[in-house]
Amino acid sequence: MSRRFVAFAAALLAGASFAHAKDSVTIGMTLEPPGLDPTAGAAAAIGEITHYNIFEGLTKINEDFSVTPLLADSWTFSPDLKTLTLTLKKGVKFQDGEPFTSKDVKFSFERFAAKESTNKDKAFFASIQSIDASDPAKVTLTFSGPSFSALLHLGYNTAVILDEKSAANEATQPVGTGPYKLANWSKGSSATLDAWDGYRDAGKIAIKHATFKFISDSAAETASVLSGDVDVFPRIVASAVDQFKSDPRYQALVGGTEGKTILGINNKKPPLDQLKVRQAIAYALDRQAIIDGGSNGLGTPIGSHLTPNDPGYVDLTGQYPHDPAKAKALLAEAGVKTPLSLTLTLPPPDYARKGGEIIAAELAEVGIQAKIENVEWAQWLSNVYTNKNYDLTVISHVEPLDIGIYANPNYYFQYDSKDFQAIIARWNAAPDLAAYKQALVDAQHKLADDSVNGFLFQLPNPVVADAKLSGVWKNAPIFTNDLSAMSWK
Repeated sequence: MSRRFVAFAAALLAGASFAHAKDSVTIGMTLEPPGLDPTAGAAAAIGEITHYNIFEGLTKINEDFSVTPLLADSWTFSPDLKTLTLTLKKGVKFQDGEPFTSKDVKFSFERFAAKESTNKDKAFFASIQSIDASDPAKVTLTFSGPSFSALLHLGYNTAVILDEKSAANEATQPVGTGPYKLANWSKGSSATLDAWDGYRDAGKIAIKHATFKFISDSAAETASVLSGDVDVFPRIVASAVDQFKSDPRYQALVGGTEGKTILGINNKKPPLDQLKVRQAIAYALDRQAIIDGGSNGLGTPIGSHLTPNDPGYVDLTGQYPHDPAKAKALLAEAGVKTPLSLTLTLPPPDYARKGGEIIAAELAEVGIQAKIENVEWAQWLSNVYTNKNYDLTVISHVEPLDIGIYANPNYYFQYDSKDFQAIIARWNAAPDLAAYKQALVDAQHKLADDSVNGFLFQLPNPVVADAKLSGVWKNAPIFTNDLSAMSWK
């Protein structure tokens, strides 16, 4: 056989391999989103499917926590940081064929700030005093005060740009400017996205089809990867990572997130409206035991509502060390008769269900009987987030620098402090970086002093994936699965 023939045959085989290169991916998710509009719903699972895939914002938050252009090509701030002018990317269309212009930014941001808005970053949009969209290729945002974190907020999934024609139906029929369109959503099972041919950089998209499988059982999560039914499982149950570490067929990654895992407390429900009772709960908690039992030892203890990644972070874990005797004494000082009966409402994630069992045991040790109520995500949103019908819950807040939610007295933990609200106002109006960070320091101390919630740990980002899949995020500053960055080796 001649060398020329062998080379020709090899070239044919290589061409055949290229022609049949894998162009689909299956992604595992613990939670199914209640809808697909990230600007109207609080569930992080919405962004895991739609952010960067169907919907895009003006800026992009990357795995390394940097912020880069997306629908905005560039921007300039005024010297006082109150005015932000963004030049928009040209030639962008929505998936319904409508052109993307500054009017879409104005429509979206005014919608998010409206009285009836359910956008979880509503306070940021309300801080925009005016929006100049007179130039279709440029938009100018004028804020009520200096806005150091504006570019970060514009990269959240709460700030994705909507088309006015389709905005009312985004929860079930999402239309964005991103590289993928919703192909199918089988409730309770999976959602499928297909690459959109009309995307501005369609030729650069290697993954043409993506299926998101909803698997809430922790044992089934592991089995789905081992069987090959799932190619990548971000935020897989933490206990699963160890068994994949030594297997060359997989990537086993453990990164960090912006998730602040807390024991949420209903601050307006007696006797939880008493500071000493909330402080007693804080002293009852053994953070490391909760991390070990609820998160397989993965996670960094926190003492307020920021993570070690954040500017101005202060380690306040020493303010309430595990001290059952102190907890009992505080309950007695508050005039609480024990055993005190409370409910502990737990959503599906393992950190909540397993961690909740440990928390219940720790509370029982000091005279608080926490009755566990396991609920599905939709019920948690209804009972806890919307109706505030709960005593205690365990949840992780995953948005970066979202400490400002405590300035909203109607938020689900119902913390109403004029002093804290003043700190956040000072943070939002900070004239320089030093003042910005100092306000964050003060905010953390105030939340710890008032023992608003039981602050537990920074949520880890355990990921297991096929070794041949590239573009998988190890760290997760936001919860998304950027399909456009993925490809098969």
